[in-house]
Amino acid sequence: MTGCVRPPVLAVLFCVRDRLPRLRCVLLLSALAGSSFVPTRPSAAENWPAWRGPRHDGVSREAPAPAAWDIAQDVAWSLPLPGPAGSTPIVWDDRLLLTSASGEELVLICASTQGEELWRRTLSEGNEAVRSDEGNFASPSPSTDGRHVWTLVGTGVLACHALDGTPTWQFNVEDRYGALDLQFGMASTPLLHEGRLYLQLIHGDGDPQTREARIVCLDAATGDELWQTERPSDGREECEHSYASPLLFLGGKQPLLLTHGADYLIAHRLNDGGEVWRLGGMNPPGSYNPTLRFVSSPVAAEGMIVVPSAKGGPVFGLTGAGEGDVTSDKTAVKWRMPRNTPDVPSPLIHDGLVYLCRENGTLICLDAETGEELYQERLVDDRHRASPLWVDGKLYCVSRRGIVSVVKAGRSFELLARNATGEDISASPVFANGVLYLRTFASLKALPSR
Repeated sequence: MTGCVRPPVLAVLFCVRDRLPRLRCVLLLSALAGSSFVPTRPSAAENWPAWRGPRHDGVSREAPAPAAWDIAQDVAWSLPLPGPAGSTPIVWDDRLLLTSASGEELVLICASTQGEELWRRTLSEGNEAVRSDEGNFASPSPSTDGRHVWTLVGTGVLACHALDGTPTWQFNVEDRYGALDLQFGMASTPLLHEGRLYLQLIHGDGDPQTREARIVCLDAATGDELWQTERPSDGREECEHSYASPLLFLGGKQPLLLTHGADYLIAHRLNDGGEVWRLGGMNPPGSYNPTLRFVSSPVAAEGMIVVPSAKGGPVFGLTGAGEGDVTSDKTAVKWRMPRNTPDVPSPLIHDGLVYLCRENGTLICLDAETGEELYQERLVDDRHRASPLWVDGKLYCVSRRGIVSVVKAGRSFELLARNATGEDISASPVFANGVLYLRTFASLKALPSR
């Protein structure tokens, strides 16, 4: 990387570092450099085991993290990928895992954190491009517990592999729960929590008599069903199609599973999927929009839930409390922003602030307690599909053309840098163990902290 000055022996070692496991490299460097050498290590280093990270909120507790970089000089490595995808890579220790299109196949790839592909497994045949260049059947992200990795692809194939690539179990959710009838393909990422895998299957064909909307809980070790429950809604037409992902809320009296789609956010009990409460008001009957499908997922952090809608509609700040229909419950709804929801990127909560990166590149910052708008600024005049990342006091927002806007976190807007990758991106950025990972349509890139 540019800007680094090292003694000659250390320079030689760093030239061959990629051939050594990370820990051996650090120990060897320390021994040859003498006791005065202290390797730079991220504070509170942590893995990134799922889409949106270890707490499912897009927040990393690590530091430092780069703000500006030269993509030609500062990338430690760039691993070519066999095809495009919007799924987010995950990281566990020295392993990276991601799903990808590869021609007509959908594959799971495992790479080392030194940029070497270790193994590849075919998950399914029958990839399809959706909505022109918007995506394909490799949209859901994988999840891992450090021993196994779970994947879902748009053909309906749900699979579990050991971290060495050994198949554990696999089945097609369409065989168990009916055809995945979604206009733009399955994009919802299953939620892994304490040995269970939660799926929200919210889709349908417009006929209330044959509507398919259910929540399923599986034993993650075996794939066996633990429970399933219907998810009733009066949503109709394209509103029956949800591309959002399920989420946990752990900040209340009991843990809740949140599912977002078909005009409602619904909170379910974890033991049986029973409904505790639901939030409506995102698609009012008097001005009903039959194409208001949810893509952006809610986020839960700091004891609250932020709920997006679609197509410039409202955003809600919730306490997570309540029973039944909480749409008009002032103890459940902290605030309501009437317009300017992000349509695809999911919200982010950190340090009493809510960040909304809209699909048109506008970044909005709100006070988390009151919903007061603190600023609204345009980042890049481009589509934004990735969800924002918070790390080291910085917010990373990625445009479809691969421009990474880095904004200083806080109540006033300060753009720190715009960084071009030169490659299309729809996957969310990842920060793990001192490295920023950017998954483009062509490659996976690693940018170590300076």
